[in-house]
Amino acid sequence: MTTNLALDPKLLDRALKVSGEKTKKAAVTKALEEFIARRSQKKLLELMGSLEWDDKFDYKSARSRG
Repeated sequence: MTTNLALDPKLLDRALKVSGEKTKKAAVTKALEEFIARRSQKKLLELMGSLEWDDKFDYKSARSRG
């Protein structure tokens, strides 16, 4: 999909240098992928402490392949 964006040229230059990518498209794509990954991880971290665990559940027996 073709999209025209007005990007800060200084930020784009920094992204190219930091990412090691050779093209602006590759640098922007990598930045978006990393942004999405970080936000997804943050949502998972927010769940910590909000889940209820069954202390009686035997996870070792649940892993058996027998």
